[in-house]
Amino acid sequence: MALVGAPPNDKKRVKVYELRNNDWFDRGTGFCTGQMVGDESKICVESEDQPDRILLETRITKDDGYQKQQDTLIVWTEPNGTDMALSFQEAEGCAAIWDFVSKVQQHLLALGGPDDALSDDAMESFSQPVMLPSPELGNLTEIDQAMRVASSSPPGRDSLSKFVISHEYIRKLVPLVGIAEDLEALPELHRLSNIMKMLILLNDTQIIEVVVQDDMVLGVVGALEYDMEFPNHKANHRQYLKDRSRFKEVVPIEDPAIKKKIHSTWRLQYLKDVVLARILDDPTFSVLNSLIFFNQVDIVSHLQANTGFLKELFGLIDSPDTELKKKRDAVCFIQQCCAIAKNLQAPARATLYTNFVTNGLLSVITFALLHHEAAIRVAGTDILVAMIDHDPAMMRIYIFKAMNEKKTPLTDTLIDLLLIEVDLGVKAQAADAIKVLLDPQTNQNAQDGMARTNSDFLSKLRGNAPSNHQIESFIQNFYEDSAKKLFEPLKSLKDRESLNSLNLQEISLYTHLVEILMFLIRQHSFRSKYFIMEEGLASRIAQLLSSSQKHLKLTALKFFRSCIGLQDDFYNNQIIQNHLFEPILNIVYETMPRNNLLNSACLELFEYIKRETIKTIVVHLVENYRDKLQNITYVDIFRGIITRYEQLQGYNPEMAETPQFGQEEYTTPPPMIHIHNQRWQGVKEMDAKEEEYFNTSDDEEETAKAKNAIPVANGASPLVKPLVDYPEDDDEDVMETKGGSPNIITISPSHNADARATTRSASPKTPPSITQTPPERLSEKRRREEDEEEDELGKLSHTKRRSSSVSSTGSTNTNGSGFLRRKKAFSSTPKDNPTSKKIAISLAVKSPSEKETGKG
Repeated sequence: MALVGAPPNDKKRVKVYELRNNDWFDRGTGFCTGQMVGDESKICVESEDQPDRILLETRITKDDGYQKQQDTLIVWTEPNGTDMALSFQEAEGCAAIWDFVSKVQQHLLALGGPDDALSDDAMESFSQPVMLPSPELGNLTEIDQAMRVASSSPPGRDSLSKFVISHEYIRKLVPLVGIAEDLEALPELHRLSNIMKMLILLNDTQIIEVVVQDDMVLGVVGALEYDMEFPNHKANHRQYLKDRSRFKEVVPIEDPAIKKKIHSTWRLQYLKDVVLARILDDPTFSVLNSLIFFNQVDIVSHLQANTGFLKELFGLIDSPDTELKKKRDAVCFIQQCCAIAKNLQAPARATLYTNFVTNGLLSVITFALLHHEAAIRVAGTDILVAMIDHDPAMMRIYIFKAMNEKKTPLTDTLIDLLLIEVDLGVKAQAADAIKVLLDPQTNQNAQDGMARTNSDFLSKLRGNAPSNHQIESFIQNFYEDSAKKLFEPLKSLKDRESLNSLNLQEISLYTHLVEILMFLIRQHSFRSKYFIMEEGLASRIAQLLSSSQKHLKLTALKFFRSCIGLQDDFYNNQIIQNHLFEPILNIVYETMPRNNLLNSACLELFEYIKRETIKTIVVHLVENYRDKLQNITYVDIFRGIITRYEQLQGYNPEMAETPQFGQEEYTTPPPMIHIHNQRWQGVKEMDAKEEEYFNTSDDEEETAKAKNAIPVANGASPLVKPLVDYPEDDDEDVMETKGGSPNIITISPSHNADARATTRSASPKTPPSITQTPPERLSEKRRREEDEEEDELGKLSHTKRRSSSVSSTGSTNTNGSGFLRRKKAFSSTPKDNPTSKKIAISLAVKSPSEKETGKG
């Protein structure tokens, strides 16, 4: 690298751009220097705000395709395929870095040996400069062939580009177009068209800049009017470009360089979109977009920095002496500036809008929205939507300011525009603007997107952002005043008997109003509920289902589907109370069994209700429209809804929550039990044996049980065999008998009250059935004296069982201690007799003499 000149030492102020998804991304502003580190030459850019941060560090190679565009741009492609660009503040800085890059590349090419990446043929063609014949009509065939050969390899393309630029070859070809037209030499005109196409497709920025110059553009597009693929047709590109009336200078632009860039940008856009639209390849398309982008950046930067120009521009709108045509042109100019600003990076775009708003942009929007011409209203909505897309918080700040100053806020202006506008495009933009302004989440998304670009700007923006109190105040004011005015057309449907005579504007208006209402339901769930209930909007939207316009019906169906999809009882009750499913079912009847969009939307709504088993709606549908549902048989959806209803009715929550006498506390059973695809509804009918059992007298059973009781030795109580052999429970209470015999009482569950009364009134003197036993020893007294007088039956009826078994054996203690275990016979389904409801209770009754002995 010793032969390479020293790199420039002074730092050049520059912006670094990176191409991402066909859009130039601003990586930041810094200072550019050329550096030589060992055997490598690099271009480095240090950040202006943070000197320690490196924005760019790239190594210069001989095959990266560096290009110098205009006087302040250097564009190249990184080895990984990323397109980069440096935009210098001054042309001198760009020239210094370009000279450094050129010298490094020349030195690298000189060092390349036979093992270089280029092939021998390419090196041969590269080493030999391309020479074209003199531009004359007789040489056009040779020129065409020579250019085709040179364009077949990258070195040949570079050599051809250098020859065309150095010899001003295009300037010499342009006069031949007029000569050929005078001679009516159509073949020569076709060859000139092919030559111009090949020159433009070389993707050289200097050639393209020459093509769009004032004295060259008409000749170039004149040659392109004669396309060989369409020999019998001729375009009129020159006539369009000659029309100077298309350039309207609302406010004089004093800088001639900016004015020249404006003209060049317009011509480049015409070339890209019209002249070359059919033949453009990706590289040429990218070059044209890059030239247009950087020109627009320079134009907007100049205009927003010129305070005098902005004051004069916005002063035209506020001045009463300004002609109406001048005001229209001013609005269209601002619209074009906002359209250009969409392609700028966030900081530059924010600066532009801030300067515009400071000079009175909102008054321009108001003037445009209320203008009688549709084109001006469209321009005003474009400006408004562009500002809202950029920063809705900034628009809300000015709306708060207008509300505090008792002025008409922008939202009311948009509502008026939506209600009276006849242009469908303006209606759609006004509706979108209203939704964005009423969405409190949009500003956060915009700020998060800008956070990655410029943190300083983001902090300033958040400092001016509206508070939550202001947002709540804004939304509350909307529901109190503006919303009633906005949805007044929907409320007025109440007085209309038929909707078959709606015009196109009314249909569009109702569609936008329903979509706005769906948006409010999602974003303002609390306020929108009571607004819909107070204004009765659900019934009015259901009225739209009777319209003859299918897309209006679909919009109304979409509203009800959104409400039901929220699974909010409030909206479900509103729909049920107003019987709003009836018009939806009528649509199903009108459209079945056709598979159209309207019918499918209705079926999807009912399918969702069935799948989610929304109980209140299912019950309402079946109880009120069962016949209609049964008649729709071409799909299984409505049969499934009826099945859901039957399943819900099979479940009795009162029976599940109230346990029977002495029954264990079980988990609530399911509404239905399916066994082999059959439903079980309850207990089956009793057979003859069961019927006979329950008809048997209880007194007879008690006498038989008492006679069959067998005394047990050691004074123990006899073993009383209950109705069913129950297993023991560990938690049974124990009670003692002292020489007495147990009372054996058999109680039917249907006579619980009588059984309790009989037990309380039973005395030792007159028991129903008594078997005498020897007196037990005093050592076998009861362990707890205080439980003697306790009402055992009352305690038994209130004690909760722990185990799954609900009965126990009535046997006495096996050690002969004379203790009796209290019986529990409350199982609703015993083992021996599944349907028996008998309960056996054995009570020990003490004689008076035993009581005195115990007390002694």
